[in-house]
Amino acid sequence: MKKMALMFVLLSVVLAFAACQKGTAKLAYPATKKVDQVDDYFGTKVADPYRWLEDDNAEEVKQWVQAENAVTFGYLEMIPFRHKIKTRLTEIFNYPRYSSPFRAGEYYFFYKNDGLQNQSVCYIQKGLGGTPEVFLDPNLLSTDGTVRASLLGASNDDRYVAISRGEAGSDWTELRVMEVATKQELPDRVQWVKFSGAAWKGDGFYYSGYDKPAPGEELKGKNEYQKVFYHKLGDSQDKDTLVWEDKEHPLRYVGAGTTEDEKCLFLSVSEGTSGSEVYIKDLTKKDAKIDLLVKGFAFDSAPVEVVDGKVLVYTNEDAPNFRVVLVDPKNPTKENWRTVIAEKPEVLSGAGAAGGYLFTNYLKDANSKIFQHKLDGSLIREIGLPALGSAGGFGGKRDEKTLFYTFTSFTYPPTIYKFDPATGASEVFRTSEVKFNPADYETKQIFYASKDGTKVPMFIVHKKGLILDGKNPTFLTAYGGFNISETPGFSAANIILLENGGVFAQPNLRGGGEYGEAWHKAGMLDKKQNVFDDFIAAAEYLVKEKYTSKDRLAIAGGSNGGLLVGAAMTQRPELFGVAFPAVGVMDMLRYHKFTVGWGWAVEYGSSDNAKDFPYLYDYSPLHNFKDGVCYPATMVTTADHDDRVVPAHSFKFAATLQEKHACANPVLIRIETRSGHGSSNITKAIDLLTDQWTFMFFNMGVKPIYK
Repeated sequence: MKKMALMFVLLSVVLAFAACQKGTAKLAYPATKKVDQVDDYFGTKVADPYRWLEDDNAEEVKQWVQAENAVTFGYLEMIPFRHKIKTRLTEIFNYPRYSSPFRAGEYYFFYKNDGLQNQSVCYIQKGLGGTPEVFLDPNLLSTDGTVRASLLGASNDDRYVAISRGEAGSDWTELRVMEVATKQELPDRVQWVKFSGAAWKGDGFYYSGYDKPAPGEELKGKNEYQKVFYHKLGDSQDKDTLVWEDKEHPLRYVGAGTTEDEKCLFLSVSEGTSGSEVYIKDLTKKDAKIDLLVKGFAFDSAPVEVVDGKVLVYTNEDAPNFRVVLVDPKNPTKENWRTVIAEKPEVLSGAGAAGGYLFTNYLKDANSKIFQHKLDGSLIREIGLPALGSAGGFGGKRDEKTLFYTFTSFTYPPTIYKFDPATGASEVFRTSEVKFNPADYETKQIFYASKDGTKVPMFIVHKKGLILDGKNPTFLTAYGGFNISETPGFSAANIILLENGGVFAQPNLRGGGEYGEAWHKAGMLDKKQNVFDDFIAAAEYLVKEKYTSKDRLAIAGGSNGGLLVGAAMTQRPELFGVAFPAVGVMDMLRYHKFTVGWGWAVEYGSSDNAKDFPYLYDYSPLHNFKDGVCYPATMVTTADHDDRVVPAHSFKFAATLQEKHACANPVLIRIETRSGHGSSNITKAIDLLTDQWTFMFFNMGVKPIYK
């Protein structure tokens, strides 16, 4: 019966595809049952007819997924140039990619992907001139290449490294340990770990973990009561020592870190994705208490380095653009802080210590500016970068004589530089071998006015000599949230767009961190609509300036960016030709009931709060579809192992869209298997990108250049 049903679905796709090409009929979508579920929010009755799709373990949900995928892939497989795009994407991705090296004693580690390996391989070599040998190859850990494994950090005596190992894209990881000299794995296994490092102390490490979830709840159950444990090498996990728990506040994150000399333990506690509290423990004293260093949770603070018993702290308390202060653990009240690096007009996006120096990364209109300081904060130099773009790195131990950083921009493939902190000299260490000629393309940064007149920056990338005739296929993507800055970065995937005469546009919306905490706050909680207004204004600018037309404008975003796309397409459906809401937060009334969704309430607000409910309901993508409206050609994407933004968001959104949609534009959902909040390997990434560009070009009436 199941096979017959799927055959009927595929036959319907064939017939509907032909009709859709003529613009005469909608695709035939699977029948999605509705249930009589109504919730009462402070007197407002809200129907949730697709609530049953939240149970990803239910057999009927699995059948629905299978039926929807049959429609989606049946549609995509009929597009004649799909295989040509995949061939070209495979060619583009087939080049060696490297990470910056990092040192542990006499050894250096780095990651390399030969090009089409599903996972990057970790190599080890003795000294910078040594012969690289494979240290850890995740590709050998599963037949389908969906097991990821990476180094969390070396023990302070450089004998061991902790390994984080995850499967099928889930956020759950298992911690293991390898001996550096022998490259052998120890028997240690630490399970049910999420969002954790490994902070070494002696012959063990601190980590953050959760209780084992109930059977069937592993990928959707609410994650509560994160704790910090200490694991001693050789012990089974049940012998790990509980270091921190908070029985009164189940919805908090806590992370651990130790200083290089192992004298201090830091605990960073947060009630969500912003706002933190910092604790410190003197590890040189037996039974020392864990003391409050920086009170929370109204601001963001993080320890950077310990200097003569005092702590350098990166904070935005009394400094919306961030600063670095010196805090005495014996007298930590704010009145006794001493400013080491003062706040500037540009946002200080990060601060770190390596080689006995401080390094600061500022953003000037979303472009990096890097400075080197003495530990007392006095400026040594600005580090010259090759162009406008993004730089990061400068990590290492206090005795490092050589540091590394990576620079990239939209048309500047990632390049690794070797840096001498004593002289300030930089030299190219590794260049990218991608087959791409930056000289053929140009990047510009413009500023446009949002709905309320706020000036918003936007990067625009395209071929040199592009004719602004309103016919160029354009891909508009953004994020706009969680204080995250969207800075210039190279993407091999975008070569497909650019070499086909397309335009790539990336605005820096409010809600991000590009201009400090004031910019962030202007796009969060009850001001979230500003983010959508900024995005819509970017689309209007691109159309007005004739980069593109509405029919050839695609919008895309993932996670919080998926929410952005969902809100934009429900508020202004006529403005966009194609929409790609990926792993999006679509149900703003129930997002906090799954996995770590509760942590986003500091950003969004919560429907459990009478003050927050009205504005959440007002823009929640799931709740703002209208009957009889023609929505853009849409491909929703999600994955079965996404335990950050659970697939129920996308399931309910797609079902509602298919119900309400009133024209021949296809509205599909593509549900990946053994993948998570992002593609779990290169093969799946190429497949997803193939379908994205195929769907976009086909629905814009653009024929790719490939023969």
